[in-house]
Amino acid sequence: MGRRGAERPVGAVTRGTTNPNRLRRMDRWIAAVHGPALRRAAGPYGPVAVDLGYGAAPWTAVELLERLRAQCGSVSVTGIEIDPARVEAARPYERPGLVFAHGGFEVPLPGGRRPMLIRAANVLRQYDEREVVPVWDRLRARLAPGGLLVEGTCDEIGRRHVWVAIGPEGPRTVTFATRLGSLGTPSDLAERLPKALIHRNVPGEPVHAFLLDMDRAWAAASPYAALGARQRWMRSVKEVAARWPVVDGPRRWRQGEVTVRWEALAPGGGGRKGM
Repeated sequence: MGRRGAERPVGAVTRGTTNPNRLRRMDRWIAAVHGPALRRAAGPYGPVAVDLGYGAAPWTAVELLERLRAQCGSVSVTGIEIDPARVEAARPYERPGLVFAHGGFEVPLPGGRRPMLIRAANVLRQYDEREVVPVWDRLRARLAPGGLLVEGTCDEIGRRHVWVAIGPEGPRTVTFATRLGSLGTPSDLAERLPKALIHRNVPGEPVHAFLLDMDRAWAAASPYAALGARQRWMRSVKEVAARWPVVDGPRRWRQGEVTVRWEALAPGGGGRKGM
């Protein structure tokens, strides 16, 4: 990471791997949780969302526009890539409300506009852990008032995904999302922890304790498997919510999600309730 010249984008080129519908779980959560803020920010020009580091193909930016417009018809999306060849390859997919731009963590937008949403999926995985918070700080400083940065990692086809939601004031929550039919144990999600947490899945760290508690609750809820993986997951999350600051409820749990306050899972964080 770094800038060799004032005109150079900030960051490094990623592998660029992407697939259609890969980020559907993250997008679904963003639309549900951040949709009201997008609608409130509509204004005369509409809010701007950024797909940062969309990769070698523009599918995720196209899908983000479609999913957000179901919540806010005036939203526009800018796909930003640090590789200029990827930007040129995406140009044929531009349409009203969707453009592509060359840039990096400086998040260049025309007219100095500030985004209501920055989505950065599978971007920081190649960075060192110590670089994550400075990148978060840089990106959240670009947010409009009431804006949201969502940064995380998923597998190649979007079955397992973990992300951190970050407001202008700092990180807020961590969300675990999975296709329940493919889940062996909740700790399967550990391999998709974002860079800020993936090296912290070791004894003594809060995120390790949380995943261990989820596995224990999942095992205890095995009788519910006869009713389907969704019912087993919901029972497991309900059990864990008695000990951890889970901030969502059954409507999100039914989607194969659970969201926990960041300060409980952060390195050196507060952990379980009462700890």
